[in-house]
Amino acid sequence: MTRVSVCIATHNGGIFLEKQLHSILDQLSENDEVIISDDSSTDDTIKIIKAINDPRIVLIEHQEFYCAAKNFEHALKNAHGQYIFFSDQDDYWLSNKVSLMLEKLQTYDIVVCDAKIIDKDDKVVHESYFNLRNSGKGWVKNLLRNTYIGCCMAFHRKVLKEALPFPNLIFYHDYWIGYIGELYYSTYFLPIALTHYRQHDKNVSTAALNISNRNMLEKLKDRVVLLCYLPLLYYRYFYGKQSAPALE
Repeated sequence: MTRVSVCIATHNGGIFLEKQLHSILDQLSENDEVIISDDSSTDDTIKIIKAINDPRIVLIEHQEFYCAAKNFEHALKNAHGQYIFFSDQDDYWLSNKVSLMLEKLQTYDIVVCDAKIIDKDDKVVHESYFNLRNSGKGWVKNLLRNTYIGCCMAFHRKVLKEALPFPNLIFYHDYWIGYIGELYYSTYFLPIALTHYRQHDKNVSTAALNISNRNMLEKLKDRVVLLCYLPLLYYRYFYGKQSAPALE
């Protein structure tokens, strides 16, 4: 069985993608996999992926979600690993990320590592995402300000039992996984920076720097959506998933 699946959702990410893929592949075993779901890229993303020519890469082309959460969900549905890592297309991983997070995943179901925030030229802008965002566990805390950052998350496959399918109105995949984790599973914030989290002018979100290309109304909508799902999640928790209405 595949031990590790790394899920990446790409969209016009060619500028930084090659460096990121090599930083991941260099620390995976020959039986691990990198699932890449590409959402309508028009740059050289696909060409770069194919040129690496690594059999561990599974490329799913020609998706038209136009939504990062749905693209990540598609990658998850094609993953086979016992442990699943999320990866952004424009960061890069430190060489001990997989080994240290797998060690913690023997105790916890969801692990989030710290990250150094870098700019487009690899210059460190902030030494600790955790310190910048006051990251940590807590349902209310993360509802008000999510600190379950996807590019730093890894989790046991069993989490997918409750996390999939994503509700149609969910905008952020990491917000949803963290939300599920707070209710159903054990979570841990690992205070070691194992990812270089890149912020640049083409990010979907620059939340780490308190900047976003989504307005306040859209961000408020995310929280309202999560609150609306809360009663259903608790119903599922106490009475079983099969007896609850579907998440729509």
